[in-house]
Amino acid sequence: MKTYSLKPDDIDRKWYLVDAQGQILGRLATEIATILRGKRKPDFTPHMDNGDHVVVINAEKVEVTGRKRDQKMYHHHSGYPGGLRSRTFAELQAHRPEQVIRLAVKGMLPHNRLGRQMMKKLRIYAGPDHPHQAQSPQLLELS
Repeated sequence: MKTYSLKPDDIDRKWYLVDAQGQILGRLATEIATILRGKRKPDFTPHMDNGDHVVVINAEKVEVTGRKRDQKMYHHHSGYPGGLRSRTFAELQAHRPEQVIRLAVKGMLPHNRLGRQMMKKLRIYAGPDHPHQAQSPQLLELS
């Protein structure tokens, strides 16, 4: 018996629309990462990017549980001495709501070239409008 290997021509990519309003950040990010990796498909291949495109709307209305709104910290270093900058979840959500979801999903994907390629298929918008109507994305219901 031979092992089936997926070829780049056999990949069928779909577009999904996810509404983040009222969703819990971590649970939303795991579903998005699963779709981006292609793990929902029967022909999943770990060393290839055969995932689908995901459009996330209403990123500014994503929720976190407990006291994470004030206690969860995001750190960024400029590379210079004393260049460490820290923001809470509430501050980052107020200034760049797309970045909150992007960082959560990025941490759940492979940390190599393959993961960077998968991240290119993720589009996040703070409000309800998006410019991807021509691709006719399917609305994805998350429980």
